[in-house]
Parts: sequence; C-alpha cells; structure tokens
Amino acid sequence: MVRKRGMSRSYFQIRPFWTEIIAIAIALVLIGGLVKAPAHAAFPDKPITVIVPFKAGGSTDTMVRVYAKALSKEVGQPVVVQNRAGAGGAVGAMYLKDQKPDGHTILIGAEQIPTWSPIHDKVDYTLDDFTYLGAITQYQTAVVCSPDKPYKTLAELITYSQKTPGVTFADQSTISKIVILSVAKQEGLDWRAVPTKGGGGMVPMLLGGQIDFAWSGGVHQRYGDKMRVLASTNSERLHQSPDAPALMEKYGVAIPSLVIVMGPKGIPDDRTKFLEAALEKATRDPAFMKMLKENLKFPQMFLSGKEVKESLPGMVEKLKNMKAKMGM
Repeated sequence: MVRKRGMSRSYFQIRPFWTEIIAIAIALVLIGGLVKAPAHAAFPDKPITVIVPFKAGGSTDTMVRVYAKALSKEVGQPVVVQNRAGAGGAVGAMYLKDQKPDGHTILIGAEQIPTWSPIHDKVDYTLDDFTYLGAITQYQTAVVCSPDKPYKTLAELITYSQKTPGVTFADQSTISKIVILSVAKQEGLDWRAVPTKGGGGMVPMLLGGQIDFAWSGGVHQRYGDKMRVLASTNSERLHQSPDAPALMEKYGVAIPSLVIVMGPKGIPDDRTKFLEAALEKATRDPAFMKMLKENLKFPQMFLSGKEVKESLPGMVEKLKNMKAKMGM
C-alpha cells in the first residue's frame, strides 16, 4: 500500500507539470501563428491581369504576351493579358486608376501615357495617380525615309527641304506631329503632315513614294534596308542606329519612349518590391530576350520603379515647353 501511494503521489506531481508545459507550448505556437500570418500572406493569391492599352496584334501587344508567360513563372500565378485600347493608351490608364491597389492589376505600355496624355488630352488622371514598377525595354522611335530618296541623313533632308517647299511626312499621333513640326519651325521649313493610322498605314505610303519621309514608332526595324533611319526621336540615339543623331541633340525635342509598368496608386511596399523583382527577372527570360533582339530589335534593359518615377517629371516639363512653343 505504501508503494502504491508513492506511485500515485509521483504520478500526480509530475502530470500537472508536463500538462502545463505542453499547454504553454501549444499556446505559443498558436499565438506565433496568428502574429506571423499576415507577414507571410500569399501574394499573389490569384492571377495577375496585365492591361495592354493598345489593340491586339500590335508590337506592344505581341511583346507583352511573350513577357506575360515569363512573368507568370516568376510570380507563380497565371498572368492574363487584357487589351483596353483607345485615346493613345489613356483608356487603359483610366481603367487602371480605378482598380484596387492590391498588385493584381498592372499596365504595360508607353511612357507617354502618364506624361503626354495629361498635358494634351482630356483624361481623368495625372502623373501622380499610379505606382511605377519599372521599365522593361524602350521603343525605338525615329524619322525614316525610303532608301531611294536623294537624302541619306537628316542634314541632307533639311537641305533638300530648303530647296523643295511642301515636303510631306507621315505622322501617327499628335505628339509625333508636334515633334517633327518643331524641327521644321526651328529650321524655317515647309513640312506638311499627312495623318496615318499607325505603322500599318505609314509603311505602304512611305514605300510607295506617296510621302517624302515618316515618323515610325519602331515598325521600321522590321524592314531592314527598305527604310533608312534619319534621326532618333527618343531622348538619345537608337540602339540599332547609333550614327543617326537624336533630335534632342540639336532641337531639344523628343518623344517619351520607355515601355513602363505601372499599377494603381497605393500598392503596398512589400508587394511593390515583390513585383519589381519578378519584373526584372522576367526581362531575362530567353524567349522574351529573343523577341526583343530578333523580332522587335528593342534593347534588353530594366529600370526600377524608383528610376522611372524620378525621370517622369523632367520629361513632363520638356513636353510642356515643346507644346507651348508650338502653340498647340
């Protein structure tokens, strides 16, 4: 009986001790889980939608669809491309502005959407209405002509135009028209704009001899020796045509050329950092790099969201000054 009581006393003394330890451990695990859950909340937890603010089938749309596959690998979710064209990209931007800033909806398109459109067009957004996530490449915009023309350089075109009033050029947008006419004004030339519907409308007119030269948003790079680059309308010389001057060098005018990625204003910082890292990695995807190099002949590059955001106000000021000087 004494041994039994001893066993009983030992049992009841030890059992509460271990019961308390186990209970405390379970409580700590549960509390720790509750505290850490938000920090480890899955993102993205559903497909990401990429808005392309231009029509399907164009160079931007084609490029983004290849890029979306690469981006999907990096974010671990499907990346769905959605076209919302109109008003030079402003329709897509206005749609983006109204989306929930949770990082699941972004836009890939031209730098002029947040810079030029608010200056010249009636749009319901400003430069500050978006979260800038980066730039994945750069359009190669240029002044071009067919190789059978008597001018081979921009200087020769200007000399030819001084002797030949009424030289015509194809423009595809208000901004390309203003940039080219700004050069004409500074040189005292009589250049006349002929509106065209995108690169598809410009190419047959130029190659068919219906116009003297043209502005190209990059389609000229598909035609090799059939089109000659006279000048870059980017802020700097073109990746593929380093010998052709940029209009900025002498005339102080340029067209915004970055292909930027942006989301609604207010995306949380942790999600912004995650997306930026994924976007940068996706630019090094072999299929995307091959498209840039072989098909579009756009440079392989990446700028961070901070770099893009810091560059935009300066571009806006240049565009405002150009517009004011032209009175347009």
